[in-house]
Amino acid sequence: MDIDAWIWWLIGAVGLGIPLVLTAMPEFGMLAVGAIAGAGTAALGFGIVAQVVVFAVVSIALIAVVRPIAARHRSDRPGLTTGVDALKGRQAVVLERVDGSGDGRIKLAGEVWSARALDSGQSFEPGEQVDVVDIDGATAVVM
Repeated sequence: MDIDAWIWWLIGAVGLGIPLVLTAMPEFGMLAVGAIAGAGTAALGFGIVAQVVVFAVVSIALIAVVRPIAARHRSDRPGLTTGVDALKGRQAVVLERVDGSGDGRIKLAGEVWSARALDSGQSFEPGEQVDVVDIDGATAVVM
């Protein structure tokens, strides 16, 4: 039983698709597309040299062109802050006197937090607006 060359190229493309799924390395996908191009070349009746050249050219072109574009888009995304990092820099309202002791209370993002002043000599009275500069455990550090 003689299998046509284009079928071998498709088997190779599937073989390259498996590590793509397992490792999430897009380069394997680009090589798989190159193998599909090699299968197309074989189906058109070209020889093994032409098939390998088409595979190499398509694979290298995809890696050279697509990879830098993908990397640029990946680095251009704005950073998403979550959890306590999202609270830093926000404003809060003092509910109970805040000083350096950590016994004060503020309303931050709709929740009541314990708070202490960044500068231990500073104090804030109820109703004042403060800026959250850090979160230390369950205590907001404000100024």
